[in-house]
Amino acid sequence: MTSVWQFVGYKNSGKTTLISSLIPLLKNRGFKTAVIKHDVHGFTLDHPGTDTNEFHEAGADAVAITSPFRTAVIHEEGTSLEELIIPLQRYDLILVEGFKQEAYPKLLLLRSSEDIELIDQVSEVRVLILNPNMDKNNELLLEFQRSSSVPIFDWNEVSKIAEWMCHKMNRLRTE
Repeated sequence: MTSVWQFVGYKNSGKTTLISSLIPLLKNRGFKTAVIKHDVHGFTLDHPGTDTNEFHEAGADAVAITSPFRTAVIHEEGTSLEELIIPLQRYDLILVEGFKQEAYPKLLLLRSSEDIELIDQVSEVRVLILNPNMDKNNELLLEFQRSSSVPIFDWNEVSKIAEWMCHKMNRLRTE
C-alpha cells in the first residue's frame, strides 16, 4: 500500500530541503520513494534547442520522452494531486511538496511565529516541524501542543523525522 505524505508550509520554509534530506534515509530503510512538487508559479522542463521544446512550440498538448533510465510526460494543463498519485502507486511512499488543501497526512513546516496561523488553515496535520530559532513560547503554538498529540520536531532532526515516518508507515502496513 502506498503512503502519501504532504509537506506544507509557506515559501522558503524548508520543504524542499527536508524532503531531499529524508529521501536517502527512507530509501535506506527500503522504501521506494516518489516525489510530487506543486509549483503555483509555473515551471519549464523544456529548454530551447531540445526536441521536446520544439514539439511544445509546435503546439503539442502533451509531450513524453523516455530513455532506458528516465521518463517524463509534460501535459499543457494542470493536473490534480489525485491524478498525479495514480501512476505513482507502485512506489511505497509518495512525498508531496505543497497542495496545502488536499486531505493527506501533513508535515507542517513553520519558520517563524507568523507561520503558526497555518495550523488552523490546513487539515490532517500529523507533525509540526519548527525552525530551531523559532520562539516556541508563542501562545497559539502552546495551545496547539496542549490540545493535540502531534509530535514536534526541529528542522535539524531529520533522522528522528524519518524514524517517526517509518514507524507510522510500518504500522499502516500491519493494519
